[in-house]
Amino acid sequence: MTPKLLLPNRYKKIGWLILIPATILGIIICTKEFSAEWFHVKTFVIANDATFNQNKYFKISDVNFTNTFVGSLFIIGALLVSFSKEKNEDEYINELRLSSLLWAVLVSYILLLIAFLFVYGTPFLDVMVYNMFTVLIIFIIRFNYLMYKNSKTVQDEK
Repeated sequence: MTPKLLLPNRYKKIGWLILIPATILGIIICTKEFSAEWFHVKTFVIANDATFNQNKYFKISDVNFTNTFVGSLFIIGALLVSFSKEKNEDEYINELRLSSLLWAVLVSYILLLIAFLFVYGTPFLDVMVYNMFTVLIIFIIRFNYLMYKNSKTVQDEK
């Protein structure tokens, strides 16, 4: 991964400040079927399944923006955390970053394959929605785990 494509390190803190609350809100939305009824916004939609089976395409529509807002915050925070440089970015960290990204994509698609084989009907739509976030989640967990493990190894050598 070319360091030119990475953001400066200061964006990692901003990313965590966005990602943590978005994750908590996302878990609340998923477990409690929560939706802020007051958070309706008129917005341009490419496609919307409106009431009474009247599909709307390329229109202005009144939508509940809760899921969109929380999902967007999660993606923005996760991207800032994932693609910000470390304080001491070197070739070894670039290698850890690339291996973590490859590992995350592989695990994500294995989970998706399992879902294709064993999940049917409406629950499959939920799996597909969650799958949008798995690559970033797995990457962040794997990369930070490897960085933590690496820091312990370096401290033990001192």
